[in-house]
Amino acid sequence: MHSGTGTARQSPVPGRVPLAVVVVDESGLVSHWSTGARRLFGPAREDAVGRPATDLLPVSGALPDGPDSEAYGEEGAYDGLGPGLESSLEGRASYPAAGRARLEAPRRERIDVLWWAYPLVGPGPEKLLVLAADAGRLHADDVPDGHPLERIAPGFALHTDFPGADELARGLPTILPSMSVGESARIVSQVLELGYPVLEFSLHDRVPVTADWGVPRRAERKARREEAARAAAAGLPAPRRAPDDADDLEYAAVREHLEFLNEVSGRIGSSLDLSRTIIEVSRAVVPRFTDVAGTYLREQVVAGEGFPEGPPDATTLWHRVALEHTDEPGRWDDVVPVGESMPFPAHTPFFQCMTSGQPVLVPRITEEMGNAIASQFEKRDIRPLITNRSMLVVPLKARNVVLGFMILLRHRERPVFNDMDRVTGAELAARAGLVLDNARMYTYQESVAETLQDSMLPHIEPHMPGCDIATRYLPGTLLGRVGGDWFDSIKLPGSRTALVVGDVMGHGLNSAAMMGQLRTAVQTMAALDLPPAQLLRNLDDLAQRLGEHYLATCLYAVYDPIANELELANAGHIPPVLVRAEDGRSELLELPTGAPIGVGGVPFESVRVPMAPGDRLVMCTDGLVEVRGEDIGVGLATLCESAAHPAASMDAACDTIIRSLNTRGGRKDDVALLMARLNGIAPEDVAHWSVTPDPAEVPRTRALLRDQLAAWGLGALTGPAEMMAGELVANAVRHARTRSVEVRLVRSGTLVCEVEDDDQRLPTLLNAGPGDEFGRGLRVVSALASEWGTSRTGSGKTVWFELALPRA
Repeated sequence: MHSGTGTARQSPVPGRVPLAVVVVDESGLVSHWSTGARRLFGPAREDAVGRPATDLLPVSGALPDGPDSEAYGEEGAYDGLGPGLESSLEGRASYPAAGRARLEAPRRERIDVLWWAYPLVGPGPEKLLVLAADAGRLHADDVPDGHPLERIAPGFALHTDFPGADELARGLPTILPSMSVGESARIVSQVLELGYPVLEFSLHDRVPVTADWGVPRRAERKARREEAARAAAAGLPAPRRAPDDADDLEYAAVREHLEFLNEVSGRIGSSLDLSRTIIEVSRAVVPRFTDVAGTYLREQVVAGEGFPEGPPDATTLWHRVALEHTDEPGRWDDVVPVGESMPFPAHTPFFQCMTSGQPVLVPRITEEMGNAIASQFEKRDIRPLITNRSMLVVPLKARNVVLGFMILLRHRERPVFNDMDRVTGAELAARAGLVLDNARMYTYQESVAETLQDSMLPHIEPHMPGCDIATRYLPGTLLGRVGGDWFDSIKLPGSRTALVVGDVMGHGLNSAAMMGQLRTAVQTMAALDLPPAQLLRNLDDLAQRLGEHYLATCLYAVYDPIANELELANAGHIPPVLVRAEDGRSELLELPTGAPIGVGGVPFESVRVPMAPGDRLVMCTDGLVEVRGEDIGVGLATLCESAAHPAASMDAACDTIIRSLNTRGGRKDDVALLMARLNGIAPEDVAHWSVTPDPAEVPRTRALLRDQLAAWGLGALTGPAEMMAGELVANAVRHARTRSVEVRLVRSGTLVCEVEDDDQRLPTLLNAGPGDEFGRGLRVVSALASEWGTSRTGSGKTVWFELALPRA
């Protein structure tokens, strides 16, 4: 912005020009006469205020094509191309005008003057703001080549002593349509601080001459042409009319409409966030195009759901998502709060808009229409807010589907919406509809992807036999927020637990889908009780058969709480961290790295590591420790350090790790973290018996189990446990080949009974008939046990059942 104090005839300073400011009231009398006006036109302020403006401003002529236009006559007076400043001074112009003329005054040299006249709206007596500048002060050095003087427009002109300055400043974007709200606030603040007029240089916008774009209609021009044609047909001379600039004005209006749409298009769609996009659309039209903008969307759009095909009806619920206005704060909040949902009946213009998909223009809301609209708002009188205002309802559409609509209202003092506004509003709504639909589709797809991701991540039980588990999953910060990281814990026979962490390389739905396949495969193969190295070997073969061109890393560990031992195998994954309970020391477990799943043809090795009660195992994906531009060893060192930090709980320990590694910044990948505290199972909580394959051993086994439960204080479980154990031992004795039958009873959160024999044929549930001697044992177990299962071992099979411990 450039400004100047306007000293009499100082050397011109590029960008600084004195500006005359004159305010004319409804009677055509001058109510304000600035110092710049005295310097430009001559009369002092006390002599000018109260006099007719037409006596003080001898300026005429509309804006010519350039400073050297031939419109100037030989005597230096401006011949004019249409109505000049007189039209505005006499109240005959309802839209802003601009011009250039030569000022002739006694005892003064002739001066080229640029002037702008802006009609004022509002309750006050001021009806016209006139700005004028000495064109001769605008030397060629002030304006770059290719930008003639008519491309210089005033940003604002105001003295701090001007009455109603604050109100006028708030309405600045309305007076100058090409100015944004932020720009007006900047200019006004500097004007009030400096205390003198300001002239804004614009190298991109022409002088705004059509505030609110009110110009002669094409229909009026057509009517004049038809009138002239009828006169010519009757042999009469064409009707005389005052020359005007209808063509130029309408061209300028259309141009300003297009510039407005272009500016709005640049301001909306900066984000794929639906809520932010809605706010951008609402703020883009207030106050420049309208004074109130209410945005309604279908409830399904807000919720990210699909909606029925076909046009909406009177039962369709519309959610009010935004409301922008220029009224005093809080005036609309209680009557039409954001967040409310409501239907609109068929007699309203809103229903007409949303069913036809076309804009609906209401020049003035009558009292009858106001009453009809107000009937939708229970116990809230909206009529004072809408009656006598001009309304334009525009649909928000995308792919021929109405997603919502905008209700635009103008104050009573502003010109009503017209046909050009209808076209502009429709185009604006079409662009906004596409932006909203893109945001809606992105929100919906992101929701679907996150739902898919959540469904693929298992619900981990915090307590497994002999260990406690805590997990964390953080989605990636890349677009899509869906990845291939996963973790899992799987209950195995013998009170053991399998712990798994894996990472499919890449991002997006394809990676997530492959992760789901691999996770399901790991669970299936874990149920077969395969050793870790064999399981990874089978998983690699499966990945090859799937034919996918994806790689995955995987760390698979099996914890035996009775033997206090951990068996691990690694397929290209980062090593786990072991935190020793004895001294709190943490270390990376050295494992054979192995190749990632999907490479094919590489061996995998298992490693057994002895554990002590209370040791903690930390397994994670590389998204936690890897940062672009940093060696991964730094992240692993930080992981070891943070894992050893004392914590009140497992969840607190996970949070400490996440915080420590996230503070480095730069994380874009998703993160899976699994921590297990390996408590072990004490020897006194395990009972073991070897039974010879003799039917006579079944009653003895029942008695041993009954005595052990009594010793553990679990007499309440004796009945069902004794019955199920008898059935399993009887089956094992019947099918055992050579060696003895092994029975083990384990107390650890639940009561587990395992029966092992050397027959590898797995038992199945049978439909036993009334005359069948066998086939009812497993049905008894299935009915009484909370869980039961079977699995093969290296030398046979194990059948087990589980009972919940009674509450203390």
